[in-house]
Amino acid sequence: MAEAVVSIVLEGLSNPIIQELKSLKSVGGKVQSAQIQLQFMQGYLKDADASQGRDKTIRNWVASVRDAAYDLEDVIETYVLKVAIKRKPNVLTWFTGIFIKGVNLHQIGSDIKKITTEISELSSNMLSFNLHQTRENGGDIFFQRQQERRITYPHIVDPHVVGLAHGTKILVTHLIKEKGPRVVSIWGMGGLGKTTLAKQVYHHGEVKRHFDCFAWVCISQQCQGREVLKEILTKLISPTNEQRQKIADLGKDQIAEWLWNTQRERKCLVVLDDIWTSDAWRLLETGFPMNEETESRILLTTRNQEVASCADKKGFLFAPKSLNDDESWELFEKIAMSGTEDTNPKTYEEKKELGRKMLQHCKGLPLAITVLAGLLARKETGDEWNTVRKNIDAYIKRGTDLGTDYKGEGFEGVLWLLELSYDNLPYYLKLCFLYLAHFPEDYEIPVSTLTKLWVAEGFISSASGEVMEDVSYRCLNELVGRCMVQVGKRGSSKKIKTCHLHDLMQDLCILKAKEGNFLHIINYFVASETKETPNGRVRRLAIKTIKAYCPGRDENYGHVRSLLYFVSTNCYWNSKVLRSLLRDFTLLRVLKFEGMCVIKHELPGEIGNLVHLRFLSVKDSDIRAVPSSIANLVCLQTLDLRSSSHYMYLQIPNLNVFSKMEKLRHIYLPSRHSAREKRLLFATEAVNLQTVVNIGIQASDLDDFVKLTNLRKLGVIIFDVGEKKEKGTNIIFEHIHSLSVDSCFKGLPIPWNIVLSCPNIYKLRLHGYITELSEDLMCLRNLTKLTLREFGNLKDDHIKVLEKLPSLRMLFASHGSFSESLVCSEGGFPFLEFLSLMHLNELKEWKVEKGAMPNLCKLHIEDCLKLEAVPDGLQYITTLKELTINWMLPEFCSQLGEGGEDFYKIQHVQSVIITNIWHGWV
Repeated sequence: MAEAVVSIVLEGLSNPIIQELKSLKSVGGKVQSAQIQLQFMQGYLKDADASQGRDKTIRNWVASVRDAAYDLEDVIETYVLKVAIKRKPNVLTWFTGIFIKGVNLHQIGSDIKKITTEISELSSNMLSFNLHQTRENGGDIFFQRQQERRITYPHIVDPHVVGLAHGTKILVTHLIKEKGPRVVSIWGMGGLGKTTLAKQVYHHGEVKRHFDCFAWVCISQQCQGREVLKEILTKLISPTNEQRQKIADLGKDQIAEWLWNTQRERKCLVVLDDIWTSDAWRLLETGFPMNEETESRILLTTRNQEVASCADKKGFLFAPKSLNDDESWELFEKIAMSGTEDTNPKTYEEKKELGRKMLQHCKGLPLAITVLAGLLARKETGDEWNTVRKNIDAYIKRGTDLGTDYKGEGFEGVLWLLELSYDNLPYYLKLCFLYLAHFPEDYEIPVSTLTKLWVAEGFISSASGEVMEDVSYRCLNELVGRCMVQVGKRGSSKKIKTCHLHDLMQDLCILKAKEGNFLHIINYFVASETKETPNGRVRRLAIKTIKAYCPGRDENYGHVRSLLYFVSTNCYWNSKVLRSLLRDFTLLRVLKFEGMCVIKHELPGEIGNLVHLRFLSVKDSDIRAVPSSIANLVCLQTLDLRSSSHYMYLQIPNLNVFSKMEKLRHIYLPSRHSAREKRLLFATEAVNLQTVVNIGIQASDLDDFVKLTNLRKLGVIIFDVGEKKEKGTNIIFEHIHSLSVDSCFKGLPIPWNIVLSCPNIYKLRLHGYITELSEDLMCLRNLTKLTLREFGNLKDDHIKVLEKLPSLRMLFASHGSFSESLVCSEGGFPFLEFLSLMHLNELKEWKVEKGAMPNLCKLHIEDCLKLEAVPDGLQYITTLKELTINWMLPEFCSQLGEGGEDFYKIQHVQSVIITNIWHGWV
């Protein structure tokens, strides 16, 4: 952790503003000295981080280095912002001594000197730990033991195998298939049973008959290319003593050539078990004929999806799933309860009930089930099982750390295996992973929010000029590829929309966050949970609460830079407590204050104190007024003022309140606010502005956005037709991929000139009357999701335009009407996967011709009370898997039931859900 913090701080010290600071006589030398000392220590910190768990002295030293780096960053940034506030409008771009008048340089210099002295002392102390030598010379006994525990042997086959038959069959088929993939990969998180599955395949009868020779090698985290290639060759050819001596004398290239030729001449199966990195594969690939016709195959297991892709982009990738409830119980019963049923039926039933309860904590992870069952197999009585149940999480996670009962008997917990994945992360991904500890258990984390938080925290850098949000999303993808994070939902463009952690991975995340004092969690959701006292200074604070709670400012909380609230409904805050929070935590960079009920419905003026703030979200917090002091937030990158309530009206103090926010990247306004009928001004230097939601404009005027060349998401509210109605606009916004146009405010028709100015959008939302749909819409070749709301009367020729959209996969139509019956013609909507029809009160008849919507998977019909029946053409859509009917008349619903006159239309659909049948107003 200290390595990550110091690396991030050093990146910040290379900022041009800090370079200016170094030129100042009374301060610059001290900053330069601190920077040099941190750079010196940086090379040793990875070793220190790895060693601190076993040495309290090193652990304390690491904590001191981390705090000193944070302190240096805080004091320098505070100084820079004090200078910036005294300057003229173009904030945070340059400064000179002329603007420093009134800033206490002596105090700043004294603070920096104190920190620099501390860093210098820490640097001197480091040498006594001999950190670098310990790891380089292989003297780290703990690390070596970890590696030895990961070595796998193909002849040792697990006697308890459950749920692998399907995966084994698939993998065997691909391995023995003529002209099949060169590489077959098994990819998944630690403990998922990848090696066990690989052994089932390796020993399968068809595999043994198909291949001539076999080699199994365990790569693990330290890969020596020559030694691994030598081991593979030796196993494939079963060398004579003379050949063994010859191999021992050969260099890597000669061994690789011999191995290459062997695989060309014979049918070989090579298993590379537990290969961690693409670099490891690159050390080995010279020994494999990847680009030539051969019947030899490679089976590899990995936690990193990138490895599989690197080895063979056309290879087959298999991702095992967690065990379901029945499979989990079968595996558990085989290990923990085998042969005990007949000895004492009463005890057996007691154990069975306890076992099923404990099994829920394993979440289908085979390793966790095996660990738990292996321990319980040694316990004979129900009381002993009940003792384990009371401390179930600790037994599964830590195993031998629990006491002396089973130390030295080979019993292991789960976290040591998962911890290997964490240790293998580069420093910037460690920070990104640890940040997930903020979020509650089973929380679906919005990726859009998460990536912005990472940027605001300074975890993401973009030296090549790449957009930081893209780098941030790539970091998430890498964590997914390493099986550290799981995908929740995907959006219309197939990008990850939400993510979450496996329960045991979340345990590891929280454990590591606490160990490194990365985050302190206060959880009032669980009344029985012990509220831990912070271990040193708290930099990040996650508060999960059912009531208004503000931690008092003390020595521990005085340096908080990230404060995220997670609240239940009806959490009310009075202004006094809120003002206290904004007054005391002046170093905050992130404030996520969502879902609160602020009694006076206003954001206090003290918000202007938080000049370090990068991320501010008061989404759904019933805020109805923001103060003019919000203009002080010159570092702000993300501002979210949205509300899910259509009745909330936000008072914005003046039109240029955002004009000093040069760092602004994302701004979300509620749909109703005081500035939506006027031009809201943004900083002319806010060139990185990417998101503007619910901004008021004239129907034909996008001139205010012409300089915002990085704009990606735009939501506009039309407040006037404007003078340029006939002229339209010649501005083309190449980067906008999401567009929302709302013209219902004034009852105006949708201005198509705005839509056609954004030719590369993949998401389009139109709220308002549609008077025409021209063929020009065909230029939106990337459009995958279209939402139409309150659209008036859509005619048949309008539908024919929509069904020709070349990439449309999702269509939502609500609160509108069709002037004639809705007809989906043959060949129409060729790629549509999801269709939702809601509140279409005039829709009576809907026809789907044979060959229409050939890829439709999900259909949702809600509150279309005049619709008489589902279309006959649904019977031809074989891809339809899910039909949801909500708030429809009883006679409509009864026709769809088994035996109903419309049942034949939907009998092939796997899931038909009918809810809230409409019986009229009661």
